[in-house]
Amino acid sequence: MKLWQKNQAPHEKIDQFTVGKDRAYDLYLAAYDCQASIAHAQMLAKIRIITQQEAHLLVSVLDDLKTDAENGNFIIETEFEDMHSKIEYVLTQKLGDLGKKIHTARSRNDQVLVALHLYLKSEIETIKELTHSFFKLLMDLADQHKDHYLPGYTHFQVAMPSSFGLWFSAYAESLIDDVTLLNAAHKIVDQNPLGSAAGFGSSFPIDRRVTTKSLGFADLKYNVIAAQMSRGKAEKTTASAMAALAATLSKMAMDICLYMGQEHNFISFPEELTTGSSIMPHKKNPDVFELIRGKCNLLQGLPNQLSLLMANLPSGYHREMQLAKGPIIEAINELKACLDLFTFSLKEIQVRENILDDPKYQYVFSVDTLNEWVKEGMPFRDAYKKMGEAIGKGDYQASKKLYHTHLGSLGNLALESIQSKMEKAVKP
Repeated sequence: MKLWQKNQAPHEKIDQFTVGKDRAYDLYLAAYDCQASIAHAQMLAKIRIITQQEAHLLVSVLDDLKTDAENGNFIIETEFEDMHSKIEYVLTQKLGDLGKKIHTARSRNDQVLVALHLYLKSEIETIKELTHSFFKLLMDLADQHKDHYLPGYTHFQVAMPSSFGLWFSAYAESLIDDVTLLNAAHKIVDQNPLGSAAGFGSSFPIDRRVTTKSLGFADLKYNVIAAQMSRGKAEKTTASAMAALAATLSKMAMDICLYMGQEHNFISFPEELTTGSSIMPHKKNPDVFELIRGKCNLLQGLPNQLSLLMANLPSGYHREMQLAKGPIIEAINELKACLDLFTFSLKEIQVRENILDDPKYQYVFSVDTLNEWVKEGMPFRDAYKKMGEAIGKGDYQASKKLYHTHLGSLGNLALESIQSKMEKAVKP
């Protein structure tokens, strides 16, 4: 069954090519399509296109279908093109001609649009929750290890002293920027497109404010063509926010892979969180973090992929837009899995102490030492030159008191400020 089919059925090859994987992806959207259909039926009753009793019957069946979809019991057989066809078929089977009335004053275009907007709204909130959980873990680790020193590197060369507290909380604060971008994406998708029909509105006296309120949207797309043009834009905006978060996860995963290497040996994980080698029995490989790094790097390419897909399309609906559905759904699943596994694994991180006792880090406090000379009255340029000469001659000795004075020891005030900043971002 196809909602657009009139008489002659399409050739089987055309059917397979145009439907593609839509049935599988629509399983993620079916509950939202039912939710939107419920709001649409209630609105049709309010403007007296159907009766209140008819709306009640439609809503009853749609509620059951929505529950089936939420529980994974909704199936789209091959004779149906998509979720819309299957849902309307069930309504017609159970309610007769009344089931055929559900499509009044709407199109598959605004049907899939509103389902996508509802889906993206929900998934953005879920990603924010997972990000917040990861943030809280990072902050706990930062507080726990704020006095455990870590050598800082620039250009892959030993630079200045840092701390695990600074390292953990740096990624925690970076997540706040990512949540801010997720909030922006949420604001974009939190606009109701239902009622735009095929992109040019409807001659029925529909009340779009009613469906906007009942579906929980903050606002609606007032211009029906603008509503149609949000197809693709909503996915790309969400993908851009996800890409920023993926970049943060990828960078930290890279740090972990580097720090686990024998050359650094800053951190380790229990054996059950690592993998071995098929021929080298000594190996403890960070496969989880390498895969997070790889998956998140691929996620950063999604906005560009969607941009290319939508490039040079004029206003109105075009079938290419169907191809945005799969990548954004798969990306959301991947990102949620990465956040879940990262949080699960990082809880077990083991931090090595007294790292700076290694002779190769003997110059890590050189800047702090020359700063002490400056505080005593020596011009900075003279102090810099003196330190360079001492290092060149091998005469430099770091003062142990600098272990307790350097800003690598993260203060509680900084942690509290980062925590407050995130709370404002999570609940804007």
